[in-house]
Amino acid sequence: MTMLKDTTTKIQSKHSKSSILPKGWMKKKDDTTSSIQLSQEDMDYIVSNTAISRENIEQQFQVFITNHPDGKISKKSFKTMMKACYPGANVDKLTKHIWRMYDDNNDGYIDFRELMMVLYIMSDGTPEQNLKQIFKIFDLNSDGKINHQEMNKITKDLSKLFNEDKNLAENIFKEMDENNDGEISEEEFIKACLSQKKCSKKFTLKIIDIFLQ
Repeated sequence: MTMLKDTTTKIQSKHSKSSILPKGWMKKKDDTTSSIQLSQEDMDYIVSNTAISRENIEQQFQVFITNHPDGKISKKSFKTMMKACYPGANVDKLTKHIWRMYDDNNDGYIDFRELMMVLYIMSDGTPEQNLKQIFKIFDLNSDGKINHQEMNKITKDLSKLFNEDKNLAENIFKEMDENNDGEISEEEFIKACLSQKKCSKKFTLKIIDIFLQ
């Protein structure tokens, strides 16, 4: 668990308290204005579920709305943001998988509340909270478990970016599927990563590294 803690600490220092939004996802301020306002419901929710002050949330919202005047991030915009983190790389598949972490209500957009909650957890959350978010990347159909097909798909898509070996999916599955039922639960996923199992830890840390870009 020490390596995961060390990595999440790096993420915490990468995203300062004054600016939780990644620099690669922001552009210079222009004269674009928006009529979108931060709802009291969203403000209260973020305050209740994070340690971010109302003042800081409002500041982050102004940065967000400058970049996204309609108050939401489309898949196209998200892809552009990921390209800013990985210039020159083919991020199509990476974008699709990382998207699942953010679009919590599956409406095809990332709103301010969804964005803030994920970035806060990844920057200030515990290793367990980080891994719960990462589990969503592997759980393609959002049924709360990872099967062989899903593991093969994710490792195949992301291993090209990380230059991992082709037997990675099989090795990770063996490490994580503790009860040998052919599926990996969220609990098994988290336990395997925190117990420092070689392949599970290595691949998960590389995914966390995405948030250090």
